[in-house]
Amino acid sequence: MDLQYFDYKYSFPLESGASLPGFRLAYTTRGTLQRDRSNVVWICHALTGNADAGDWWGGMIGAGKYFDPDRDFIVCANVLGSCYGSTGPLSANPETGQPYYHDFPAITVRDMVGALDLLRQELGIDKIHTCVGGSLGGEQALEWAIAQPGLIDNLIVVATSAVASPWCIAFNEAQRMAIDADPTWRERRADAGVAGMKAARAMAMISYRNYDTYSFTQALDNNEQMDGYKAAGYQRYQGDKLAERFNAFTYWTLSKVMDSHNVGRNRGSILNALGQIRARTLVVGIRSDLLFPVSEQQFLARHIPDATYEEIDSLYGHDGFLIEFRPLAGIIRKWMASVSAADASAVSPRPLEADKP
Repeated sequence: MDLQYFDYKYSFPLESGASLPGFRLAYTTRGTLQRDRSNVVWICHALTGNADAGDWWGGMIGAGKYFDPDRDFIVCANVLGSCYGSTGPLSANPETGQPYYHDFPAITVRDMVGALDLLRQELGIDKIHTCVGGSLGGEQALEWAIAQPGLIDNLIVVATSAVASPWCIAFNEAQRMAIDADPTWRERRADAGVAGMKAARAMAMISYRNYDTYSFTQALDNNEQMDGYKAAGYQRYQGDKLAERFNAFTYWTLSKVMDSHNVGRNRGSILNALGQIRARTLVVGIRSDLLFPVSEQQFLARHIPDATYEEIDSLYGHDGFLIEFRPLAGIIRKWMASVSAADASAVSPRPLEADKP
């Protein structure tokens, strides 16, 4: 899947009051846009995701999958601040010619969505049939549906929230403390803080999974074992694996983005903001999620007009939104069928007995 690029060459104001002197978004498309442009599916990715949604969500996207390029025109863009082709901390600042590093300005989910919307306009898309995202991706989808109530027909958010919880912020701060403790973090080089980021990722995995996940997948080899535990090796493996494809500057930036997520900011209240959503909405929680507990998704479903709530029983905690594609596809399929039936009924209501000739 070839990356495409959208370059915005004008000053881009940020929610913080700062600005970027333009930006680039890397994105991919799959499938063919219908003449009436009615088949757009926009996928919003999570913290360490990229623009190739088929890479990290292959169970949901592809030929014969729920989101099928033979039917859908699937768009996914790497978010502002990330490191997979979009403008981020390692990008060159046009004003200095050097990478931003620690000087990359603070951005928010609302800024990310503002950039996505400029890409949407560039692509000539005036209606999104379905916008879907999990975790940070769900935060983007929510923000977009609030900012532009008439844009999205069907909104699907999984394992996400209306506002960052103190619990989530605390996890993120602990991870940033690990990066900050790395003696290289103050240096202006691409690999600064990488050892700290490995530790941060290991912390994050505990929040992405749960007690039962580790008990099932990382059990002791035998009762005589005194070292070399699977769980310990797994933590180091996850840190090393992320270090091969990510950098501490981006990790720091995007964790701060998640901290500042609050759909109610400058909108009166969270309830007022959620009440502005006009898309038909499906909210999915994961029963074993420690990071975004189901109470947060239930809150969304209660306060988004006419939203539907469903729940997945998964061993894999928060990461279930990436792993449990079969139950998730089943839930979406059933919900979409009910939406289609309701639409058909609204267009061609079944006549009452008294109305029949």
